[in-house]
Amino acid sequence: MAVKAPRARRGQRNYHAGVAAEEQVARFYERSGHRVRTRRWRGKAGEIDLVFEKAGEIVFVEVKASTTHARAAESLTARQVGRLLRSAEAYLGLLPAGSLTPMRFDVALVDRSGRLDIIPNALCA
Repeated sequence: MAVKAPRARRGQRNYHAGVAAEEQVARFYERSGHRVRTRRWRGKAGEIDLVFEKAGEIVFVEVKASTTHARAAESLTARQVGRLLRSAEAYLGLLPAGSLTPMRFDVALVDRSGRLDIIPNALCA
């Protein structure tokens, strides 16, 4: 039986931590009255972690998990923001009102202890 390389183990651990963080965030939004529209939606530009709807507003959520909230926040790069915006534009193109659909972008930070911090409308100009 082959032993996995440390990098592969770390990758698996990070993947599972990310999935667990997304599940925690989804439960939080559902308890707040949001309906999950999709998880890990993928378009040509990239992936959106979670998409919710409440009262006609679409909420795109980028989930960042790390050892601390500060590290999680630092891991959101300008390049990722650009991909998120392009992906959201593609997603909105599938809706009847398109880009006229009320929407916002939230960032959910999850630290190693499972503490959750939501930054609503994080990408507002």
